[in-house]
Amino acid sequence: MIPHQSEAIVLRTWPVREADLLVSLFTRDTGKVRGVAKAALRSRKRFGGALEPMTYVRAAYSEKPREELVQMDQFEVLASPLLQSVDYLRAATLAFYAEVLENVLPDHDPQDTLFRLTLAALEQTRVDACWMPLTYFSLWTTRLIGWLPETDRCTDCGVRFADDVAYFHVLTDGLSCVRHKKPNSSVLSRDSLALAQRILREPIHALAEEAWTRQRAQDLRRFLVRTLERHIERRLNSAAAFARLGG
Repeated sequence: MIPHQSEAIVLRTWPVREADLLVSLFTRDTGKVRGVAKAALRSRKRFGGALEPMTYVRAAYSEKPREELVQMDQFEVLASPLLQSVDYLRAATLAFYAEVLENVLPDHDPQDTLFRLTLAALEQTRVDACWMPLTYFSLWTTRLIGWLPETDRCTDCGVRFADDVAYFHVLTDGLSCVRHKKPNSSVLSRDSLALAQRILREPIHALAEEAWTRQRAQDLRRFLVRTLERHIERRLNSAAAFARLGG
């Protein structure tokens, strides 16, 4: 057995057998790993509340060569999302982070920039402030994974949008100008295009003091969700909650 210890973020757990849990972890050192936490449903000593999704932990686990699943040994909670109040929107936002990371991260591939992005988004995700970190996380995750098209020019002709709006379609990549938009395309407003450029330039805390209603960047979030869903080839269940909230 090869022992490992790493900072990690819990993404998801599944019950296996009578008292074990299968755990998906986003580790800082080795990327996404999956393993079994034996007797996790029966004993709280080793894991306690550390297995809640989006909990930031120091994880100790062991790996056998040529085996896909590792053995989860012990977690130390470094930060828990449950230490703050949780309402429907915050719960949906945390679930979205977990679902996106579970689907976009390759196994055993370190992604330190994305790890740091996730921690920064978690720090800003509060009951009264979810729309900004949700937008920031969605845009930068799409960018870091390599799926974000140019947000300042038309994918088809290369013309800059300048003060114009852009268009996106659920079945195609990229943003289009009015000349090259597809039938039944959705609009991405001038304000959202400018905001996307700011997000790509500025740290998350620089945007934290601004007013963020659910309407702000609503079209940008929908564009990003559609982009993510097209590449992972499945619907993001957690994103449906934002649609129900009108965001």
